[in-house]
Amino acid sequence: MVSVLAGPSRAAEEAVVLPAPTVDLPPSTTPQTAVLAGGCFWGVQGVFQHTKGVLNAVAGYAGGPKEKANYSASSSGTSGHAESVQITFDPKVVSYGKLLQIYFSVAHDPTQLNRQDPDSGTQYRSTIFAQNDDQKQVAARYIAQLNAAKVFSRPVVTTIESGKPFYPAEDYHQDYLTLHPSQPYIVYNDLPKIEALKKLFAENYRDKPALVRDARATD
Repeated sequence: MVSVLAGPSRAAEEAVVLPAPTVDLPPSTTPQTAVLAGGCFWGVQGVFQHTKGVLNAVAGYAGGPKEKANYSASSSGTSGHAESVQITFDPKVVSYGKLLQIYFSVAHDPTQLNRQDPDSGTQYRSTIFAQNDDQKQVAARYIAQLNAAKVFSRPVVTTIESGKPFYPAEDYHQDYLTLHPSQPYIVYNDLPKIEALKKLFAENYRDKPALVRDARATD
């Protein structure tokens, strides 16, 4: 992530409530996991930490090998990794489909290929790391649904990758949005996403975030 001042993010000016997926995962009574990549993981983590039903949201890397699952290697753009967030959620409170709806609506711009302003490179690609075949099917059908409805002026370029392990990022990346709310990058690129979530998904928004440090304290 660059730390220079940038213009307001898409979430600040263009975020809209997209249609909900017509297909979702079957009901479950046990916690589930989703892994989503949509640019800098600080903002994506922050969005889902403020989403009701999310038990934990961990910033990290997915898509590449274990030995390159670190910020230095990922930043090169050649590691195969994307900055990602592993979301553990209670499906009795929030469904996988709702998480995808929020992901496409406010967490990032899924029409930007290998970038999220002001960051560029394959490490910032829009990717859903499906944890099983059911998630893969739901995600694929939702992307097709959004493209068919032409909800964006450009096609959704989000890819789906399966069988790719998730690796947590360094401690200093965890809870970054909450810990550094005055950092210029956060102010201009990520806090607008939280405001968009609060405004557009009020029923799914919670003010107190589910922080990684709090989850660790209860382990």
